[in-house]
Amino acid sequence: MRLDGKVALVTGAARGIGRGIAMRFAEEGAKVGVIDLDEAACQTVVDEIKAADGQAIALGIDVSHEGEVAYSVERMREQFGRVTVLVNNAAVMPSGAVHETSTKAFERCLAVNLRGAFLMSKAVIPGMLEVGKGSIIHMSSVTGILGLPGLAAYSMTKAGLAGLTRAMSTDYARLGIRVNCVSPGTIDSPMLHEFLAEQDNPEALRQQFDDMHPIGRVGQIEEVANVFVFLASDEASFVTGANYTVDGGLSVKGEQPQD
Repeated sequence: MRLDGKVALVTGAARGIGRGIAMRFAEEGAKVGVIDLDEAACQTVVDEIKAADGQAIALGIDVSHEGEVAYSVERMREQFGRVTVLVNNAAVMPSGAVHETSTKAFERCLAVNLRGAFLMSKAVIPGMLEVGKGSIIHMSSVTGILGLPGLAAYSMTKAGLAGLTRAMSTDYARLGIRVNCVSPGTIDSPMLHEFLAEQDNPEALRQQFDDMHPIGRVGQIEEVANVFVFLASDEASFVTGANYTVDGGLSVKGEQPQD
């Protein structure tokens, strides 16, 4: 198993990509902490992991609250030992250009997507330093590279995570902690479904999402989870400071001159 002996925390893991990552980590032998606001939904994921002979615990917390974050890391230490893998996946995605985004929505996006990643990282790094190893993986997005329309606040936070990745990788490279990020394109997930439901013509927009990816379709959750498994594993021992685009070629297309 590629993650045997790893102790992993995955935020935003009650559904969607986060759930997919948590499930794959457990399949590969990691002991997993499933973090989300919805504790009952976390427990459902834990039950699925245990039914497949994996090990996991449910942690219903808000990643933007420092005290709750500290509690989750301590629970993991008591249950499984020091956290050696952290996936900062928790996110909210308000839609709209800047003038269409409420201050409240902007601040919540900042609190979950960026503050949450900062607090979770800050909480696990001392334990990683003690054991001399660790892998932190931030969930960025192709929106942080291209700035797709109608996602101003979300795009800003995802670009911020890419910058945080570079800074952290420099700080901890010689201390045994690798820090990377993954930037998916459009993924067939609950977040996409909710975004489409808010639009005037969701069917047409979904087709546009398929068409804009050079590979001809949106991605699948397992295609993203596979990259996280690699970055969490010892196979990626020489990989830090990287931003892996898992976007069916969208970011490359976006960098080319348009007719």
